[in-house]
Amino acid sequence: MVLLRVGGCTMLLATLAIGLPTRWMASIHHWLGLGTFPVFPIVEYLTRSISALYAIHGGLLLLVSSDIRRFAPVVRYLGVTTSLLGISLLAIDVVAGLPVYWIIFEGPPVILIGGLILGLLEASGYR
Repeated sequence: MVLLRVGGCTMLLATLAIGLPTRWMASIHHWLGLGTFPVFPIVEYLTRSISALYAIHGGLLLLVSSDIRRFAPVVRYLGVTTSLLGISLLAIDVVAGLPVYWIIFEGPPVILIGGLILGLLEASGYR
């Protein structure tokens, strides 16, 4: 499924952020209109570990995209959990007071992608 491959390749780009210099992260943070980047060990840990988790998830998407029939239960799981993640991100973004553009372009697209994964799996006839 092409959607899984595109998602996998996109998420593997997070590998670059694992070693991104802190001053670059601070510049991007400021450019996004999020204010001053908090330079604390926990922030460093969270930004880098989340990037690593995105990369691992991207690798998994590439793996399951190689044989949809074989990995259909995993693809179904990914579709459901991706939709649930999108709902969670939407709530987190609102509660955290992120900018409207962030709220619109994070949670809802993730919900949509989860739904597309499920719909395409169903359309493929793989169970």
